[in-house]
This record gives sequence, structure tokens and C-alpha cells, in this order.
Amino acid sequence: MKKSRLFDVVIVGAGPSGCTCAYQLAESGLSVAVIEKDVFPRDKVCGDALSADVINQFYRMDNTIAEAFLKRNPKKVSNGVRFFAPNYKSLDIPFTNPKHKDAAGFVMKRLDFDSFFAEQIKGLSNIEFIENQKVKAIDTKEDSVFIETSLSTFQTKLIIGADGANSIVNRKLNNNKLNKKHHSGGLRQYFENVTGLDDTGFIELHFYKEILPGYFWVFPLPGNKANVGLGILSSEISKQNINLKEKFTHLINNHPNLKDRFKKAKPLETIKGFGLPLGSKKKPLSGNRFLLLGDAANLIDPFTGEGIGNAIRSGRFAATHIKEAFKTNRFDADFNKKYDIKIYQAMWNELRVSKSLQNLLKYPWLFNFLVKKANKNKSVQLLLTSMLDDVDLKKELVKPSFYVKLLFNF
Repeated sequence: MKKSRLFDVVIVGAGPSGCTCAYQLAESGLSVAVIEKDVFPRDKVCGDALSADVINQFYRMDNTIAEAFLKRNPKKVSNGVRFFAPNYKSLDIPFTNPKHKDAAGFVMKRLDFDSFFAEQIKGLSNIEFIENQKVKAIDTKEDSVFIETSLSTFQTKLIIGADGANSIVNRKLNNNKLNKKHHSGGLRQYFENVTGLDDTGFIELHFYKEILPGYFWVFPLPGNKANVGLGILSSEISKQNINLKEKFTHLINNHPNLKDRFKKAKPLETIKGFGLPLGSKKKPLSGNRFLLLGDAANLIDPFTGEGIGNAIRSGRFAATHIKEAFKTNRFDADFNKKYDIKIYQAMWNELRVSKSLQNLLKYPWLFNFLVKKANKNKSVQLLLTSMLDDVDLKKELVKPSFYVKLLFNF
């Protein structure tokens, strides 16, 4: 018979959101278990791009972890994004990070990134890091949550779901069902010797008509390698009966902008698939004795597909909420709604704008028009650069008046 182990908090999942939450609970006086179904180092299928927001979130945690990450390798500096419009024309937009000018963004394999994060919490005195144990059952009682894994059972006051897109915590306690209108299917494959990569590390987003509303990406990695992938809204995959692997392979072998670049490229793995639960619709993020974080809380940006910054942010907010919960001895659903409110106060504005930008991808001519104007006018380029970092400016992109001004004033 499995012996039940007692912890104040059990975090399921050791990705960025779970590790952030645990790190922020160090020296809190709480006993914390982090349960991970795999053994580190382990892969996570992802685009591997780390935006300026990720760096800023590290600094919000503390300078020690931020500076440790900046020294950690292998990773490649990313200085901007190269957009390819449906008409195949490109536009370079540099990244800016006013808070930390030496760290705009990076591309780093999730195997390395997540291993770095896990190392930061493994030595903390009040954190027990438990690997190779998959959660199989969760049972909430009046005063505790009981968790059964492949090897052990746990009892806790509060369970934290930081276990990704297919979160068992969500399935068992919250039942946020997959909605294809707010979900994307994705593929990733690592390559070596892709030609035409930008020397300064610009990542590439290709918005071609046959994959809208979605995009193909090429993200440079150290050692002449690249993370190459494709993401398309799941509702469109179903509606158009798209075979993602076939579409991905066809683009690489036949698309005018891509085929020559992949002639001598060598795939380093088989094609890997994954799902992206998008933050384009508000959903409950908590309930009686549980909170959801990161991908488990559907916090991925609907336009870019980026989720790591919001995952870290949710881990920070969750840790603050957990400390207050134990201080007041409140773990009920009504109290935990404060966490939902905090998350959406911080993130919903940008998620909503990104959803509107995703909707604009239904109009390829609009994307073509914007790229054409920006390539001809430096003022428009500077405006678009500012929009990457300023959600209030980004709102202008979804207003018809913005395009009227472009038509007549530039």
C-alpha cells in the first residue's frame, strides 16, 4: 500500500509556471512538492523563442535568477522578427527592451531552458522536487486534496496545475474542454544547415495564404541549427481537413520562399506535434483548493503563440495568492477567484488585442498593405516596433482608422 505524504502545497508540472511558483514560495515556511511526470533533462515541444517579456519576468522574480539565465548557454540572441506577408514580401522589425537594453530576446531549446529552471528550485530547503511520477488521480475532500501518482500518494491543502496543455488538474477539477476556435495545432522539427538565416538572429514568421490564420516559423539556434514549425487554428484544421504534417512538408519542399533554403538542410528529428490552448476566451482558472497556471490556464498569446512570459507571470501571481491563502486559511473557490481576477487584470487586455490581430489574418491583402507601407516609410516601421512592446499602441492595428491614415497620410 502506498504511503500518503503530506505537503502544504503540491505543484503538478515543472515547466516555467510551476518552477516560478515554487521559486517564489522559497522561505515561505510552506512545505512544497513539485511533481514532474518526466525526468530532467526532458524535451518540451515548443517554438523555443523567448521574448523580452521573459527576461523582464525573470527580473521581477529577482536579479539572481535573471543574471544566472543571461549567463546560461546554449542560446542565441534574437534581435527582431522578420515578417513574411502573404504576397511573399518581408518586413524586419527590431526588438526593443527599454528595461534591459542588452537582452532583447533569445532562442533556446526548451530542453535547456526548462532544465535551467528546474535547477533553480532543486536546492531550495522547503521544496521537494519529485521526478518520474505521473499523476493518475485527484480527489478533493472538504479539508484536503488527495493525489495519486504512479509511485506515491500525496495529501495537500492546495493543488497547483502547472502541467501544460493536457493538464490532468484541469481535466479532473475544472473541465475546461478544448474549444477548437481557441486552440491551435502545431508541429516542430529541428534542422541543421537551413540557409538564409539572419546573422543577427532575427526570428522568422511566415504568414502565407494557404495557412492563415496561422504561420510557419524559422527560429535560428546556435550551431547553424533552427527550430522550424507550423501552427494553425484548430477550427481551421478541422474545417479544411488539413493534414499538418503534409502541409508542413509541402511548404518546405515546394514554397517559393522556402524550398531553396531547405535543399541542403538536414532534419535532426522526426516531426513532433503539440497543442496550444490560446488565451482568446476567458475561462475559470481556479476553484475549490486548486489554481491553474501557464498553458494549463490557456494563457498563450493568440497571435504569436508565445506562452512562456505569461506562464512565468502566472507563477508569480499564484505564489502571492498562495501565501495569502495560508495566511487567512482560505482555499475555497470564492477566495481563489481573486487569482483569476489578478491574472485577467494583468493579461486580458493584451490577449484580447492579440485575438483581434489573429482575426485580421483572414484578410491577407491587409497584411500585404501594411508590409508595403512599412517598407516604404521609416516612420511606420518605428511605429510597428513600438507596437510590439506597447499594448495600447498595438490596439491601433485593429482599428480601421489606422489603415485609413496609412493610406492617406504616409
